[in-house]
This record gives sequence, C-alpha cells and structure tokens, in this order.
Amino acid sequence: MPRRSIRPTRAATAALAAAALAAGVLAAAPAADARPVFRPGAAGMGDPYFPLEGNGGYRVRHYTLDLNYQPAHHRLGGTAHVYARATQNLSRFDLDLSGMHVDRVRVNGARATFSRAGQELRITPAHGIRRDARFTVSVRYHGSPQTITGSPIVFGADYGWQYTKDGAFVGDEPNAAHTWFPSNDHPRDKATFTFRITVPSDRKVIANGDLISRHTNGTRSTFVWNETSPMATYLATIDIGRWKFRSGHTPGGIPETMAIDPALKSAADRIWADTGRITDYWSKVFGRYPFSSTGAIVDNVPNVGFSLETQTRPLYGFAADADTIAHELSHQWFGDSVSVRSWRHIWLNEGFATFAAWLWDQHEGGPSTYRSARDVYDAIAANSSFWDQSIADPKRDTMFSSAVYYRGGMTLAALRHRIGSHDFFRLLRTWTAQHRYGTATTGQFIALAEKVSGKNLDAFFKTWLWDRTKPASFG
Repeated sequence: MPRRSIRPTRAATAALAAAALAAGVLAAAPAADARPVFRPGAAGMGDPYFPLEGNGGYRVRHYTLDLNYQPAHHRLGGTAHVYARATQNLSRFDLDLSGMHVDRVRVNGARATFSRAGQELRITPAHGIRRDARFTVSVRYHGSPQTITGSPIVFGADYGWQYTKDGAFVGDEPNAAHTWFPSNDHPRDKATFTFRITVPSDRKVIANGDLISRHTNGTRSTFVWNETSPMATYLATIDIGRWKFRSGHTPGGIPETMAIDPALKSAADRIWADTGRITDYWSKVFGRYPFSSTGAIVDNVPNVGFSLETQTRPLYGFAADADTIAHELSHQWFGDSVSVRSWRHIWLNEGFATFAAWLWDQHEGGPSTYRSARDVYDAIAANSSFWDQSIADPKRDTMFSSAVYYRGGMTLAALRHRIGSHDFFRLLRTWTAQHRYGTATTGQFIALAEKVSGKNLDAFFKTWLWDRTKPASFG
C-alpha cells in the first residue's frame, strides 16, 4: 500500500517551531548561567613616565572629600568617597595613596579588605564588581601628608602638601595628589569633586569650583566647595589659611573669587583686576571660558617659589605679576580643560602657556609673539644644551625643563608665522572646543593643524618638537 504524503498543518508547524526554540533555549541555558570571571585591575595606567600613576579596571566619576585639618598638629583626616564605574569584571582594584594611615575601607557600604604596597592601596571587595557597574569606595584615613622634597622632576623644589604658618599650600603637579587623598592619580581619569573641609574657626578654606556653604560650630568651621567640571587629580587643591576673600565678576561677567594672604593685601586690587581682564581676553582668543568661575589663590610663601594652574583659580605662592597670571590662566584651557593624555605631551600645557604670556604682552602694547619668540631663539647659542632635548618626549626628570616651556612657545609662534594668524587662532579655538574636558596628544594637535591650515607640517613639527638641534631658521 503506497505511503501517503503528509503535509503538516500550520498549527503543527508552529508547535514544532516552539518545541525547537524551547530546546535551543534549554541547550543555551548553561552558557547563560556561567559565572563571570573577575580579575584584578591593573596597578597603573602605563604612563611611560609614571607607570604606577592611575589604575586600571575602573574610571572615577566623582570624589567627595570629607576631611578635617588641624594646623597645630599637621593632621589631616576623614573619609574620601570615590564614585566609580568598572571597565572590567573586578575582583580587586587599587587606589593611589602614599603615606597616611588607612583605618577602614568600604565598597558599596560593605567592609572590604585592603593592603598597602608602596603608593598602591589594594582593595578587595566582599563581592566581585561586574563590568559597567557603578560602585562607591569609602576610605577612612588620617595622618600628616608628606611633602615631596628634592625631586629632580621639578628641579629639587618642594611640591604637594606644603605646611605654612597658618595652614597649607597644596600644589600637586605632576604626581602629589595621592599624598593627601586616595585617587586614580593620572590626568587621563578626570572626575568632578566635592570638598567638605573642616578647620579651626579662625581659618578659611579655598578650593576648586564654587563655594556652596560655610558653617561654624563652636571652634570649628566647615567649608564646602564643588567643582562640577571634570578635573585631573593633580589640579585639585584645598588651601587653608587666614584668607581675605573677595567675590564678584570679571568685566565680562564671569564669576570671580580670590583668596589672598593678608600680608599681600596691597597687591589684591591689581591681582583681582588682572585676573578679570586676562580671563575675559582669553575667552575671546581661545574660546568660551570652560569653567563656572575664575580667580586666584595668593599665599605668602617665599620658600615655595612657584605658581600652579589649579582648576578654576590658579595658586600663587607670591604676589604674581600680569605675565605669570596670563600664563596660569591660559592653562584653564590648555592643561585643565584640555589635559595631556600622558605626561610625555606636557609641552601642550607649558609651551602653550609660555606663548600665551607673550600674546598678553602683545595685547598690552608690547612686542609681537614672533618678536618675543625670535629674541629667545637668537639669544640661545646652537651649542647650548637647551636644544639637546626632544620636547615631544622630554623624559620624566626633565619634563619641566626650560626647553619644554620656551621651545614649546617658540614652536607656536613659528607656527603662527607659518600658517598665518587667521588659521592659527582658528586652530586654537577648534582645539579647545574639540577636546573640551578631555585629553589629547601631540599627534592630534599636528593632525588638526594640518587640517585647519591645509598644509603638510610634518617637517615643521619634526624640526621644532623632535630634533635635538637648534632649528636652522625661525618660522
């Protein structure tokens, strides 16, 4: 008897498909239930100059530093809250912290185990942290921050947390932030900050951003400052003293706050006025001011001898002149808003600020940037060791050499001469806009310069940034 061909009905087809799908789901179930693999985050970001600065496996979103300081005993203590997002499945991760005594660590509110290894605070949470998960680390700690002394990086000058007669002067570039708070201490990982600092009621605190509140309870006062724009850790500061505060606006309307040591009050009006005028001018030349406020922190510490571009208001250890103020305020664009991807690109900060000081002189009726740069070029002999350095890779211990500043400034003055002022300033404004609140490299700047100008500038930049000889000609 011949077999009859059977065609499945639509209902039967649907049933078979559903059964097959169910079987596939069941077969796939073990893979879906597989436990994720958790690994430790790297102990550094791999910066060639500072291999252990920063850490891998996460990125910080925000820091809240809830600290108190006792000037008489040089004692800092409290809790740092670090709000982060995992970039891998984490079994363990590090924060950078040197010195200081750690009392307790919590991750997402639960006790975490920790150990110390040099500047690494190694934290093992109670449970692994999945990739892309947000988590909070709270580190309770105390101690006396150690000033970095005798470092060849900054020509033997002291930096970091420096003790003053009435408080503290805190300038962290390049690697001192982790001497006073646990952090992912590398400019590649920028975050917002809240500072809640308690001090004796006869002292005041100025920090980055905007003053949110000030409250006095008996013999102690608490200041809360908030920086809402992303900031590299080395730009964070809390400066403590018997400050005279002044608040208002620049002539162009940008909020301005200054704290000045009473010993320098005779310079207050000049520094206030210069800060306002220069901020407004840079806002026209370099593009919109990138932060919520500007200003200055002016301390009387002659032994310090440096200034620093702490974000929103530079830090000065003396009554700064207009050229110094112009230099540091230009960093709000070049260094603070647009930060270096790694420290080898430091000329993008210091060369630009050196050029900016020349540009301010030109604006005030002085020589052109070409003339200022050419005078430096002419004054340094071809056999000087000044020229024997590649400022595109100046090396760790010479990253703040005079060549990085002045050859960097000459590079920009020569570039302006080469491509013309119109394209040059369009290049600077495009640069600050494209990389606003981010990081960048020398290669990116060269590529943008060629795009804006329409010129092949490979030979130009090789001569000025990489060759370890004096350029044969200027411009």
